[in-house]
Parts: sequence; structure tokens; C-alpha cells
Amino acid sequence: MPRALTLCSFIDEAGRACNALVPRGMCEPHRLATRRAADARRPSSTARGYDARWRATAASYLAAHPICECDDPDCRELSTDVHHKDGLGPSGPRGHARTNLKALAHDCHSRLTAQLQPGGFLARRTAS
Repeated sequence: MPRALTLCSFIDEAGRACNALVPRGMCEPHRLATRRAADARRPSSTARGYDARWRATAASYLAAHPICECDDPDCRELSTDVHHKDGLGPSGPRGHARTNLKALAHDCHSRLTAQLQPGGFLARRTAS
């Protein structure tokens, strides 16, 4: 059975609600505007520690671990992304420690990040 439409959940600074009908969440214009506003407040990747030193660390780690190290035993894809096991990124206390890194294929890294990050896509899906 199709889900009933609801009003867009966006409310502006003046407390006015959007009157667009959507299957869930926000209408597309408000979803994009909210995303842009959040991105504008987010520090740059360099400010978050993804600088030349990190690029060298990641390149070295990927060269040493060319195959995805995800938990799926059938995954034999080439690794393209380096994951921080502690979730703190390169600015964390173990940001460049090889024991804190895991080489993953891009899809595997995206899936793992969505599961682990607070408020990530999968966290929101399972909460509703």
C-alpha cells in the first residue's frame, strides 16, 4: 500500500511551514537548501585534516592494501578509500596510525560511513 503524503517538514525562521505534499521528510527545494546551509557551516576538508600529509598517508596505505578490506568475504574490489576505524578522521589522535586505517572500495566505504556516522542515512532510515 502506498504511503500517505504528508506536509514538508521544513519550518522557516519565522515559524512558517511549507505546504508541499511529500511522501516523507522535506520537499526537494527545502532538502537542498538545508543541505547547502549545513555544508556552508562545515569546515573545509583541509581544515578537517584531509591535507597533503593525509593524501600521502592514504596513497601509501592504498598501495600496500590494494584489495578492499571490508567484512564481505566475497568482495574482491580494488580499494579506493581509506577508512578511519575510530571514526575521528586524520585529525584524531590516531589519524595517521596504520592500525587505525582500513582500505575499502568506494561503495563499501560509503555503506560503512552511512551505518556508523551519527544521523547518517541508514541511522535516519532505521529510526523512522
